[in-house]
Amino acid sequence: MSMFCYQCQEAAKGVACTVNGVCGKSDDLSASMDVLIYACKGISILANEARKSNVENSEVDKFVFDALFMTITNANFDKSAIYAKVEEGLKLKAKFEAELDAKGVKIDKTLLHESAKWTANSVNEFEAKAEKASILSTVNEDVRSLRELLIYGIKGMAAYAEHANNLGYDDKAVYEFMHRGLAATTDDTLSADQLVALVLECGKNGVSVMALLDKANTTAYGNPEITKVNIGVRKNPAILISGHDLKDMEELLEQTNGTGVDVYTHSEMLPAQYYPAFKKHSHLAGNYGNAWWKQTEEFESFNGPILFTTNCIVPPTNIAGYKDRIYTTGASGLAGAKHIANRAKDGKKDFSEIIAHAKKCASPTEIETGEIVGGFAHNQVLQLADKVVEAVKSGAIRKFFVMAGCDGRQKDRNYYEEFAAKLPMDTVILTAGCAKYRYNKLALGDIGGIPRVLDAGQCNDSYSLAVIALTLKDVFKLEDINDLPIAYNIAWYEQKAVIVLLALLSLGVKKIHLGPTLPAFLSPNVAKVLVDNFGIAGIGSVDEDMKMFLQPELELEHN
Repeated sequence: MSMFCYQCQEAAKGVACTVNGVCGKSDDLSASMDVLIYACKGISILANEARKSNVENSEVDKFVFDALFMTITNANFDKSAIYAKVEEGLKLKAKFEAELDAKGVKIDKTLLHESAKWTANSVNEFEAKAEKASILSTVNEDVRSLRELLIYGIKGMAAYAEHANNLGYDDKAVYEFMHRGLAATTDDTLSADQLVALVLECGKNGVSVMALLDKANTTAYGNPEITKVNIGVRKNPAILISGHDLKDMEELLEQTNGTGVDVYTHSEMLPAQYYPAFKKHSHLAGNYGNAWWKQTEEFESFNGPILFTTNCIVPPTNIAGYKDRIYTTGASGLAGAKHIANRAKDGKKDFSEIIAHAKKCASPTEIETGEIVGGFAHNQVLQLADKVVEAVKSGAIRKFFVMAGCDGRQKDRNYYEEFAAKLPMDTVILTAGCAKYRYNKLALGDIGGIPRVLDAGQCNDSYSLAVIALTLKDVFKLEDINDLPIAYNIAWYEQKAVIVLLALLSLGVKKIHLGPTLPAFLSPNVAKVLVDNFGIAGIGSVDEDMKMFLQPELELEHN
């Protein structure tokens, strides 16, 4: 066994990737990420201890969420960048220790976990730590499962925290939990019940960080609006921007203005099209392609350079014609690709190189035509609340299906497209994340002017779906959110989907169906806890699940 990774839905044989990652991650890259997480644990232990003396450090907070984001599935495939981050973290830890000493904060290091005391000065020393940092260093299967579930939830939080921080928004309570949660994964005295409690607390903080990001995005760019997005092409050279970071989107649009270079969104960047601040840019030409996993065929025909702002990278083969057109920035990375440096404080990223590259390229080759409609975040849907409520009362809408989450390349994910296509005409799909690419181009029609697919946006905009559900609960004067005519049939892939799941559980949502497979990192005993307490279940056949989901519901009355 040269590696052990089971953090995503593609875990080999439903158990773990032990030779190479199905995602494209090599064994040595996996080891470097284990070491980076180990370093983050040590820094978080110190930060957790410092907070007991009311000492906080924003540089430490930012390092941890930036570093964790780099380890999310499909974010970074550059081992040198990962080890550079480890080196940065160890230097920061030494600097932080000196700061604590100067402030008279006394910490008995003999009582701390080894990760808090670890120092190293070379890649060889980093690599020597890999076995100790491995997931398998926790021997007990159930403890390991709960620790990893907590870590993956915190990784999802880290991604959303970074996006919010890029827009100038922070939540110290979220950072406090991230440090405390990571520190807890090194504590052998914690019981399984205590770890379960931390996992649920992670979900609560997931709600907080998604609310923070929602505030950051809408304050900066306005509330998303119902928008028709072009999926055809123009005749200008162009840049394709993928990932999730809206600050990068803003700066790229500003710097391409007046250059003759168009900008197209890809995959999870599609929802940027719904924000008023971005819609004012006439060179925001449309959306190109589908979910992240189809990039190996669609990037060839785009012809211009591609900018990855976050995860969703599929490493191209050596013969791929677009390999030299890939640029990365932020947490993303790919060995051999050009990386655009982070912005200096109060500064902007410099996208001049990718713009110059685009000008030398042919315009995109058209692969489809038409429009798709989105922009149904909570503010927009709540403007339609009376219409929605009346449709529910009259029976025009029998049920809502939350089909948020992630898409992926396995054939069994065809389930979600078939499920959406077979849903009765009196049902509505609420979606967010790239799972929507399974059905957002199907002709599913509308119900009294309400589209049958309501796309709230990116995966973090699953927060909008929670706000909508909680508002409807109040409108119908229900005591339990589970009494709403809403079913949850969610596709998952990586760690941001994990924090969305934990967030829904923290809000009291039960009977969530998760597919196409349940996470490999759930041991049988941990899975049983989720099943027994929250009704978590997998998926079956489309017809069987359809029958189960559409069992007669209690009629709601609007008082």
